[in-house]
Amino acid sequence: MAEETQAPQPIAELLATLEERFPGAAQPAQYDGIVIAPDQLVEVAAFLRDDLDYDYLSCVTGVDYPEATNGAPARFETVYNLFRSQGGPLTLHVHADRENPVVPSLVNVWPSANFQEREAWDLMGIRFEGHPDLRRILLWEGFDGHPLRKDWREPYYEEEHKPFSSRHPNADPVMAEDRTPLGDNTRFPAGWSPEGWVPGDEAVVYGPSDELIATDGRAMDTDRVVLNVGPQHPSTHGVLRLVATLDGETIQRIEPTLGYLHRSHEKIGERNTWLGNMPYTDRLDYISSMYNNFGYAVAVEKLMGQEVPERAEYIRVIMGELTRVMNHFVAIGAFCNDIGIYFTAMLYGLEERELILDLLEMASGGRMMCNYFRFGGVARDLPAGFVPLAKELVNERLPNAVDDLERFVADNEVFRARTEGVGVLPPKKAVAYGCTGPLLRGSGIPYDVRRAEPYSVYDQFDWDVVVRYDGDVFSRFMVRIEEMRQSLRILRQALDRLPEGPIQAGKKKHTVKITAGEAYGRVEAPKGEYGFYLVSDGGANPYRYHIRTPSFVNLGAMNEMCRGHLIADAVIILGSIDITLGEVDR
Repeated sequence: MAEETQAPQPIAELLATLEERFPGAAQPAQYDGIVIAPDQLVEVAAFLRDDLDYDYLSCVTGVDYPEATNGAPARFETVYNLFRSQGGPLTLHVHADRENPVVPSLVNVWPSANFQEREAWDLMGIRFEGHPDLRRILLWEGFDGHPLRKDWREPYYEEEHKPFSSRHPNADPVMAEDRTPLGDNTRFPAGWSPEGWVPGDEAVVYGPSDELIATDGRAMDTDRVVLNVGPQHPSTHGVLRLVATLDGETIQRIEPTLGYLHRSHEKIGERNTWLGNMPYTDRLDYISSMYNNFGYAVAVEKLMGQEVPERAEYIRVIMGELTRVMNHFVAIGAFCNDIGIYFTAMLYGLEERELILDLLEMASGGRMMCNYFRFGGVARDLPAGFVPLAKELVNERLPNAVDDLERFVADNEVFRARTEGVGVLPPKKAVAYGCTGPLLRGSGIPYDVRRAEPYSVYDQFDWDVVVRYDGDVFSRFMVRIEEMRQSLRILRQALDRLPEGPIQAGKKKHTVKITAGEAYGRVEAPKGEYGFYLVSDGGANPYRYHIRTPSFVNLGAMNEMCRGHLIADAVIILGSIDITLGEVDR
């Protein structure tokens, strides 16, 4: 994917192309994009990817319409948000029967659909035919129902029963140890029995032995071993479980098991008012809450057609880039701790983070949960003294801090040995898995939403998209170092040119009503693309509220990066993704 994105291809032109190739397969959607017939979805998707270069599947959303609307029957709708190097975004809609919702899986076209289709099955009940591993991903197997359906009722509050009817059938739970297909993990020589066996010369492992030589140094072979890392483990950065299949210490397969921190964020979001969701976004990536606000505000404003005053836009960019610098300091510090070069880098990063948090607190009143953005602006203006303090930090202290951190870490021989050539993700694989942020740009793809689909006033600043081409863990580290420098470059311009004027479009409102419609808004958060797919039915709260978080999607490439490495490397590869479980599990 290239750095720049041109204007979107006209829908009429695209429909004509599809009609010529797939007669009757595509129709214009009510609000945005095109509707694809389910029986031709896979063929159309492959054509869009291979012939029209829509190589990037960003977001998959399920929407429930239990009643006929605008001439369309009751249905489930699966929405795919696609992007490409040049030509802009495209939204696909696929309708499925309300009683038996089945849609062909697109995992073989875009591997990034894997986790997202599992999520749509888990929470919405849309079955993706042909999916290689269609299981629940955020809730446990045996959960009763699909909670994002409009007819699902919450136990205790809305129903008389609990949704645990099949979790422990007949009150006789089956333990995980009894379900493993591997049985004993040790394979003994044929005919060998421990009864009457006395160690002899063949058991000596320190001297030459015909048996040891014949078996390449092993008198007994080991079978594949399944190892659970987490969910309570310091290297998983939260309650995450990694199920690793090992041959010795070499990873054959590794699978993230998610959902331990799931708290039904989207269900809550569809019950809240539009504005009432703003503080809830703080709890997603709780390291970078300001940018969560940013993403939600951009998406709702796109749906509303709302303009934002210039001063408010500058303030948003200042808060967003301070957040990016803060995030990368913490990410690198925690990453160094994973590698084993001790806690020095983490403490160093936390010191700079505290100074940035002081600025965020001056503006918003909160250090981590800021709740600062509003539709059409920000909640309050910058206080007196903010700009001088910010300039001092941005111009004098932080550039030296970034230089020192790079020197301390990049020149460490242990760090280089553990990161160079480890966890390589080729460019085509990075795009196929829907990776974003430093993970994508560290694989040689110069794609940044701030440049590809500019929002706010980012197009008014002089800055560069950072890219590294080796695709390994070290490249991701260097991308974050250089991105901090670019953020400081943007901050210097924004602080010097901060205009006067209002910080809110019109009067401040406690609630808003939004005209019926749908929109997908996205921003380049510190960890990657943050996207909000929103549907309004004209009411005071969202009809559909779906979040595409970078940590969740980026984890889908974990197995690709870990295969063939040692189990100790998996900890480092996970740290290089920089996940926050609050936005993974939602």
